[in-house]
Amino acid sequence: QTQQHCLQQLFCGSDNIIIPSKTNNASHHTTYTLSKTTTTKMAARSSLPSGAGTFQPLRHRSGTLRDRLHGYTKQTLGAGGSLNDAVSLPQGESCAGWVAVHAIDFYNDVSTIWAVMAEDPYLDSFRPGEGFPSGVEYRWSEGSGRDATTVSVSAPVYIEKVLQWIADQINDETKFPDDDDEAEALRVFQTPQFAALCGQIFRRLFRVYGIIYSSFFGTLEALQMAPHLNTCFKHFMFFCTEFGLLPEREMEPLEVLVKPIRKQYHLSKGK
Repeated sequence: QTQQHCLQQLFCGSDNIIIPSKTNNASHHTTYTLSKTTTTKMAARSSLPSGAGTFQPLRHRSGTLRDRLHGYTKQTLGAGGSLNDAVSLPQGESCAGWVAVHAIDFYNDVSTIWAVMAEDPYLDSFRPGEGFPSGVEYRWSEGSGRDATTVSVSAPVYIEKVLQWIADQINDETKFPDDDDEAEALRVFQTPQFAALCGQIFRRLFRVYGIIYSSFFGTLEALQMAPHLNTCFKHFMFFCTEFGLLPEREMEPLEVLVKPIRKQYHLSKGK
C-alpha cells in the first residue's frame, strides 16, 4: 500500500494542463499544451496508424520482465477472469513495473482503435482549436528554449501527436527497458522520473478516449467496434482506479461514462 500511495502522488502530478472550470462565461477558454520530446528511435519501434489496419502493436520481448508481467493479464483474461483480477498487482511483483507494462498495453489498445479512424475523411472537418469539452483548445509545443514553437491543432492531429509522443517514450529503452536484466529494468521503473512519465502517459490516453467518445463513437458504432472500445476503456478505468492514476478533475469531462465504471469497480471490491 505504501508503494502504491507513493506512486499515486507522482502519477497524478502536474502536466501543464488545466481542466475547464464550470462557468457561465462563454469566452472561458482553456489550453491543453503538450511538449514533443526528442528521443532515441529504437529499431523495434511501433508503427503509428497511417491508414486502416496498418498499426503494429508494441510487443514485449520474450523472457523479459515486461513480457512476464504482461503474461499475468493475458492469462487472467484469456481464462475468463474478471477485470478486477486482471488489474490487481500480482503477489510479489513491482507496482512500478506493473504500471509500466500496462502503459504499453493501453497505448496499443488506443492506437488500434484510432487506426480504424485514420483514413476517415471526417477527420478533415475538424478545425484547429476546437476541442472536447467545450472551451478547450488543443496546442502542441515543439522544440525548447528560444526555438520552442506552439501551434493550435485539431482534435485528430492532437491524437496523432499524443500517440507519437507516447510511442517515442516507449521506444526509448533508457525509459522503457526491455532487456534480460530485470534488476536494471526495475531500477528504471522505480524512479520518480519514470513515475512522472507514466502519469503523463495515462492522463493523455484518457484525453484521447475523451475525444474518441465525444466525436467518433457513432462511427465506431457503425463499424461494430463500439463494444471493443467500451471494453478497452473499462479495462483502462479499472486499472487507473485501482492505482489512483488519474486526478479527479481530469475525469470530470467524461463523468457520465466514468462514474458507472468506477461504481462497478468499487462494488466488485466490496467497497
